[in-house]
Amino acid sequence: MSIRVLVVDDNFVNVKLLEALLKSASYEVTTALNGEAALEEVRQARPDIMLLDVMMPGMDGYEVCRRIRESEKNTRLPVIMVTALDKPADREMGIAAGADDFINKPLDDTLLFPAMRRAMQNAVAK
Repeated sequence: MSIRVLVVDDNFVNVKLLEALLKSASYEVTTALNGEAALEEVRQARPDIMLLDVMMPGMDGYEVCRRIRESEKNTRLPVIMVTALDKPADREMGIAAGADDFINKPLDDTLLFPAMRRAMQNAVAK
């Protein structure tokens, strides 16, 4: 069974780069380019994990994460924020919104894949 990853970023190039990286590691990938589309994909595609950008127009990643955590169905969905924001306060806001982890761009796959495994193991343990 393939692991379904939802990649959410308003930058199409970032989405395609992350999608290619994940597919090369045998993940099944769906994508969304904004917060509203991300919430719809969570409802429709039922991903196993979400990689979520923070800075997006309209609904930012913090709000997307908060809304996911408010839904009983999605409380166990692992969410990793992947963002250019790198201040400790940004990370604290992400964790407070319900993110399982917070990884900075440019993305380092040696950090990403272990973070994904940890977040999914923690979700199963809950």
